[in-house]
Amino acid sequence: MTQLSEAAVLDALRAVKDPDLHKDIVALNFVKSVKIDGTRVALVIELTTPACPVKDLMRDQARASVMAIGASHVDVEMTAQVRSASRHEGNNQPVDGVKNIIAVGAGKGGVGKTTAAVNLAIALSKFGSKVAIIDGDLYGPNIPMMLGLSAELHTDDGKIVPAERYGIQVVSMAFLTPDDAPVIWRGPMLHGAIQQFFREVRWSNIDYLIIDMPPGTGDVALSLSQSVPVAGAVVVSTPQNVALADTKRAVAMYRKLNIPVIGILENMSHFVCPDCGRESDLFGKGGAEALALQMNVPFMGAVPLYEPVRRGSDNGVPIVMAEPDSPAAKAFVAAAERVAQQVSIASYSRKVIPVTAV
Repeated sequence: MTQLSEAAVLDALRAVKDPDLHKDIVALNFVKSVKIDGTRVALVIELTTPACPVKDLMRDQARASVMAIGASHVDVEMTAQVRSASRHEGNNQPVDGVKNIIAVGAGKGGVGKTTAAVNLAIALSKFGSKVAIIDGDLYGPNIPMMLGLSAELHTDDGKIVPAERYGIQVVSMAFLTPDDAPVIWRGPMLHGAIQQFFREVRWSNIDYLIIDMPPGTGDVALSLSQSVPVAGAVVVSTPQNVALADTKRAVAMYRKLNIPVIGILENMSHFVCPDCGRESDLFGKGGAEALALQMNVPFMGAVPLYEPVRRGSDNGVPIVMAEPDSPAAKAFVAAAERVAQQVSIASYSRKVIPVTAV
């Protein structure tokens, strides 16, 4: 009978490499437990995010590597522990209870930025991450509507308690003002509100805090860069040239503010006729992907123009919840995996590199 040892199992597992971090799972300290009972082996492998797009591949490779040295049965439990990718510099102090802050922005309005922010957050939560959203678009706070939330925030021991929907913690100016009341504020007031959302909310062990940014290049982005460490920004665009020109400016803004751009997401990429199945490129084709390549930014994928996406946002049931098997929902889920992937890479290397093809 083959005699297995922990040393032999660990040596076999060195053949399993993380395709993004370019090291084996033993060197990365991903192997948290090895239990051997005769020729039966039980492993616990802890990855950097529950949204890892190659989780199943690494599990299968680990099982095969240990079977190859004589194990009759290998049970692999995959867990995850999200690390912080943020760089703390100057006045950028960490937010209590938050590991990673991710801005979702756009160079112009009307490209579906808030829809993207909400669906990315829900997708990350469905993978098992703890996720929160700050509605940073203070002039147009629409996230509560998209989540079907109507709430009044309250405090506990001096801290604001966020609302919750679909497992996501939420704060928004919409909870603090009447539905039809405009927010007419100058820059210092915007900065104060953003600071309150960061510092005076009871965030609890959040892996990813998504901030829905206002469109364009304005005060909120500047406040963000000057006050908190941001793991990265996702810029949303449509494929058309007008949107791409503004997307280019948004990418340049985040870079100037020393916020890493971890990806460009193309929304309303194409339309598929529900009756004939014909695909139409209403806003052009492949523009955001080409821009991502040109600017050396990871491409997060393309989300099709799909009427239920709009309907779900209006009704408070985002497409990732309403139709998880639809092409649009799958595109958002794949983008969420790539966002988590980039944050994991940055947590080890402190720089963003192009997404590995999966």
